[in-house]
Amino acid sequence: MNLSRSPFTQQVKKPIQKMALSSISTFFHLGLLLLLFANAMPSLASAKTHYHDFVVQATPVKRLCNTHSTITVNGQYPGPTLEVNNGDTLVVNVVNRAQYNVTIHWHGVRQMRTAWADGPEFVTQCPIRPGGSYTYRFTIEGQEGTLWWHAHSSWLRATVYGALIIHPKEGSSYPFQKPTRETPILLGEWWNANPIDVVREATRTGAAPNVSDAYTINGQPGDFYNCSSADTVIVPMDAGETNLLRVVNSGLNQQLFFTVANHKLTVVGADASYLKPFTTNVIMLGPGQTTDVLITADQPPARYYIAARAYASAQGAPFDNTTTTAILEYKTAPCPAKGGASSKPVNASLPKFNDTATATAFTTSLRSPQKAEVPTDIDESLFFTVGLGINQCPPGANKASTCQGPNGTRFAASMNNISFVLPSNFSLLQAHHQGIPGVFTTDFPAAPPVKFDYTGNVSQSLWQPVPATKVYKLKYGAKVQVVLQGTSIFTAENHPIHLHGYDFYIVAEGFGNFNPQKDTAKFNLVDPPMRNTASVPVGGWAVIRFVADNPGTEHIKSLDRFWLCLSAVSRINSAKDFFTYQKKISAEDFSEVTIKHPSFSYAFHILSKIDVDLLRTYF
Repeated sequence: MNLSRSPFTQQVKKPIQKMALSSISTFFHLGLLLLLFANAMPSLASAKTHYHDFVVQATPVKRLCNTHSTITVNGQYPGPTLEVNNGDTLVVNVVNRAQYNVTIHWHGVRQMRTAWADGPEFVTQCPIRPGGSYTYRFTIEGQEGTLWWHAHSSWLRATVYGALIIHPKEGSSYPFQKPTRETPILLGEWWNANPIDVVREATRTGAAPNVSDAYTINGQPGDFYNCSSADTVIVPMDAGETNLLRVVNSGLNQQLFFTVANHKLTVVGADASYLKPFTTNVIMLGPGQTTDVLITADQPPARYYIAARAYASAQGAPFDNTTTTAILEYKTAPCPAKGGASSKPVNASLPKFNDTATATAFTTSLRSPQKAEVPTDIDESLFFTVGLGINQCPPGANKASTCQGPNGTRFAASMNNISFVLPSNFSLLQAHHQGIPGVFTTDFPAAPPVKFDYTGNVSQSLWQPVPATKVYKLKYGAKVQVVLQGTSIFTAENHPIHLHGYDFYIVAEGFGNFNPQKDTAKFNLVDPPMRNTASVPVGGWAVIRFVADNPGTEHIKSLDRFWLCLSAVSRINSAKDFFTYQKKISAEDFSEVTIKHPSFSYAFHILSKIDVDLLRTYF
């Protein structure tokens, strides 16, 4: 070996002083790295992996005097509450012993680099067939608060759901005083029928699905329903205690007002994001939304109703006009068994069902606790109309039995005049990764094909949407703004919009048609709330912003009374650019990475009130 040409001997010939300085610098940087690694070790060591088994099965459940064979998880209704810490990993093996296809969606989880674990049927995965199983594995990253999980196949979500509670990392704390206790409050809807039969009947007739027969709190209707008062949920508290109520609207279709008699609610979080605390008497939650509130037992010892009822914004549309209750019970309150007026719960005061002013006052009060990192230099500016639609009765169909919508039509809905048709043989993720043709097209419009008076008197020529599976491409890292514009086609109503795999900032909302010349001045770019589900005001609009930084097939959906679909699927233009950005790798390594990480598209589609099963028969 010729040492004179060796890089080692060339380095030896350098001045001693320079080598010494270099050595000192090397040891300094090595020491700094070791110090940083040592500081990071506690958080790495504290992260845990939680294993759960979910068995989806039919279980006898009695409500409203009737027993039904109800689809549940592990025989529980609602299903199990999962508790983790920020940074933990969940591994959930789902076994399907029911008669229906099923998937499980982890509502609000960012699913960073694990889009295949998100759960929407035929979007990120094919359904779990009866007798089959599937294991979901994902890590909670940078999220704290209340989320939830639910079935994402047809209307199984009516009974297959549960809470997902994310505590701060071990050694960390809440940004507010630690409560004495915590209580999940899951609001739901109950049908005195098989929910699958309800949606199939709507599919057959083309009419709106029947409204629910009751609302529930943690699976129980409460005192105001037949055969229910014996099982009303009790939330115990000692005088002076503070309870963190983790409220989830697990219902299929209905926005809900929620309150506790004679007690103030201090709002501290929503959708697993902290908020600037504020106090209110009532909160409003759209389907899929969560809100964390602190309540202090500072009233005379007694029993107080916890109550929820509908916020129904669509004029003339039928809705479940009942009230569900639980009981906040002071431990020193008179025992109910002794009778007497003092043992009866104090009644709760709820807004009227159509109190849009109260709903708006609540949603516009939400603020991030500090200055937010809102995207400003927007790369993609999208405008999506969201609303119902009407399809004409197909030629030769029996109008009396299959076209029971308004004036012999069938209900549908759309976004930008496209009504999303779900694939039936391949998921969108699989189709994209394997290059399967004919599953979707990439021409979803960035704005309505025809501009019109969205919230005015809409011409009936615009009522019928086009069925399609269209996607809209976004480049990885794009800063995206979406204007969600409600319409008054058939009727205007509040639309809850959920974006899978992402949180977003709600920078503004308002009524009427969005006007960029005037309404842009209303944007809150300082401390808007971060959410995963927004409520588009009845006859109005909302503007959201996010960064397209999460690869995978994700989608937006609207969780309204009738399911309808919109689609907007976006994908990374260059998967190689993404992985180079995430981790410096060579071109030779790239092919191996693509095999290990097959998800290079993230998608969003909007579903409104008509179930996906309905859509296949509409067109």
